[in-house]
Amino acid sequence: FFFIYSIPFQAAPSEDMEKENGTLLTRFILTGLTYQPEWHIPLFLVFLVVYFTTIVGNLVLIALIWNDPQLHTPMYLFLGSLAFVDAWISSTVTPKMLVNFFATSKMISLSECMIQFFSFAFSVTTECFLLATMAYDRYVAICKPLLYPVIMTNRLCIRLLVLSFLGGFLHVLIHIGFLFRLTFCSSIIIHHFYCDIMPLFKISCTDPSINILVVFTFSGSIQVFTILTVLVSYTLVLFTILKRKSAQGIRKAFSTCGAHLLSVSLYYGPLLFMYVRPGSAQRDDQDMMDSLFYTVIIPLLNPIIYSLRNKKVINSLAKMLKRNV
Repeated sequence: FFFIYSIPFQAAPSEDMEKENGTLLTRFILTGLTYQPEWHIPLFLVFLVVYFTTIVGNLVLIALIWNDPQLHTPMYLFLGSLAFVDAWISSTVTPKMLVNFFATSKMISLSECMIQFFSFAFSVTTECFLLATMAYDRYVAICKPLLYPVIMTNRLCIRLLVLSFLGGFLHVLIHIGFLFRLTFCSSIIIHHFYCDIMPLFKISCTDPSINILVVFTFSGSIQVFTILTVLVSYTLVLFTILKRKSAQGIRKAFSTCGAHLLSVSLYYGPLLFMYVRPGSAQRDDQDMMDSLFYTVIIPLLNPIIYSLRNKKVINSLAKMLKRNV
C-alpha cells in the first residue's frame, strides 16, 4: 500500500442512490487465492508448513538473541525486533487465509477487516523503519568503528526502536481514521485474501480521492525516507570497505551487510513492483500473487538469510542444541 497506482473508480453514488441500494454494508467476502476447490488442500498444506516454519524460525532467532549474552548488541537487538515484526506480519495474514480454504462462509465484518488492516499496516511500516535503523547501525559500525560504542548506546537503541514502532502506529492510525469516511453499499466482494487498503478503495461507494492523497503523501514519504537512508548508509559503507586493505575485513563486512541488503531488496522490490505500475480491474489475481510473496514468503526468508550468513547466530544455535541434547 506504500505506492499508488491508478484505480478505475465509478462515480460515487448520491445519498438517494445509497438509500435505494439498502443499508450500508458492514460484512464482506474475501475471495481468497483460488476459486478451484481441487487446489484448496494442496495450498492449505503448503502454506501451513510455510507459516509453521516462519513462526518457529523467527521465534528461535528471538530466543537465541535473548539467551546468548554475546548477542546482546545493537545489531542483534534490531534483528530480534525484525524477527518479531516478521512473525507479526505472517500471523496477521496467514491464519485467516488458511481458515478460508475450507470455510463455508468467507465473510469478514467491517470491524475485523479494519483490525486486520491495522495490524498488517502497522507491522509493515514498522519494518520499514527497522530496516533503515539497521542500515544506520551498520554504517556506524563499519565507517566509525572506534566511535561505535559511544554513538550506539543502549539508550539510543531503545529510542530508535520506540520511534520505529511509534511511527508505525501513528502512520496506520491516520489511514484508519480516513477509512472511516468511506461507505460500502453495493459490492461485498473483496478480491484479495486479506483486507488491504486498495481493494477496499475499489468497492467503496464514497469517492476515495482524499484517501488516495493521504496514502500517497504519508506512505510515499516514509518509503522515500527509509529507502534513502538505506541507500546512503550502504553507499558510505561500500566506500569505506573498498578503502580497506585487509581481505579478511572486507569479507567480514560484505558478509554482514550482504545479508541485510538481500533482505532489503526482497522487501522493497515487491512494493515497488506492485504499487508503481498502472493498475486495472483485471490485475486482482496478479496483485494477490505479489502480496503473497510480500506477506508470507519474506517473513519466512528473513531468519534464514540472517542466520545462514552469521557465524555468531550459528554458534549460538549450536550451543543451545548441545545443551538440550
